[in-house]
Parts: sequence; C-alpha cells; structure tokens
Amino acid sequence: MSLARAERAALCDLLVEVGPQAPTLCEGWTARDLAVHLVVRERRPWTARFGGARARARAEEVSFEELVAVLRQPPRWSLGGFGWVDRLVNTAELFIHHEDVRRARPQWQARELPRPQQAQLWRAVKPLAKVGLLRFRASVAVEAPGFGRVRAGRGGPGLRVVGPPSELALFVSGRQRVARQVRVIGPDALAEWLSGADLGW
Repeated sequence: MSLARAERAALCDLLVEVGPQAPTLCEGWTARDLAVHLVVRERRPWTARFGGARARARAEEVSFEELVAVLRQPPRWSLGGFGWVDRLVNTAELFIHHEDVRRARPQWQARELPRPQQAQLWRAVKPLAKVGLLRFRASVAVEAPGFGRVRAGRGGPGLRVVGPPSELALFVSGRQRVARQVRVIGPDALAEWLSGADLGW
C-alpha cells in the first residue's frame, strides 16, 4: 500500500475517533473543517483553488460520518483515484493533515516511519520545500540524511535544515513548532527567523 493510501485510511480512522469538533493545527479549523477541505480539494479541485464556497456549502450539509466516508473512498476519476496521481498529489497532503489532527491532541508523539515510507515522503518534500521557502530571503539547504538534499530560498546567507523526511514535511509546510528532530544550522538570527516564518498552507 502506498503511503498516500495508508495515511488516508489512518486519517479517516482518527477523524471518526476524535469527532467533528476536535482541534487541528490549522488555525481556526476543526476536524470537520479539515475533512470538508480535503473532500472539496479532491472532488472539486477547480473550485477549491478559488475558495469553492458552493462546493464547501454542499459538503457542510452532510453529516460528519458521511463526510469521512466520502473522504475514505475517493472516486476513480478524482485526485485519489489513480495510483501515480494519488502518490504525486496526496502523499504530503494526507500525511501533513493527519499530523494536523494527531499533533493537536495532548501528549502526542512523533511517529517512527519505516524507511520506504520516509523515501516516499522525501520525494514529496523536495517540491514542497521549494514552494514553502520560495519567498524566504536566504539560501536554505533542506537535508534528509540518507535520502538527499534540496536547495531552496532566494539566495544570500545560508542555512541548513536537517531532519527525517516526515518531520521536514511538517517544517517546510509551516508547522515548524511541532516538527521534531529538525535542526536549523546557521546564523542564529536567520535560524530563528526561519523557525518562526509563515511558510504554511
């Protein structure tokens, strides 16, 4: 099973467990809001990009249980319906949003993912880092020991961000405060700036 499919199943299980009003790391979003976002993104991607008020309103009309059931079984024509497309567009998305729910709970712990799953995440982290750090006014080398390195940022003074792919995915998507085992190496002021910068989506 691909990591995207595994994370989808685990996220849906967790959503059922925590319920619609559970908090997430996405500011202002409950678990229900997150589920609505994912369903609209997958089934109406052309509206999700522009706000998708009508599609969101329709998704919000159904019960939370129905919403999670829809998320669990993507249609064949959707972003999650084709194996390679699912891996390309959903590996990071579903992993990160799964962690958005997990790490908003008390006493959460970082997961130790096996190397094949970390490798899948590293492939997703590389473009994610380039997008997340696009406006950062420094050169940033994002490194996952044993997996590789990608350069991002806009040049200038250099920083290194080192960690496992799973935690780097969270860091470069704007979840720096919950990313574990990530070291930011370089000038202190610049490292502090990056650790608090708005990189998110």
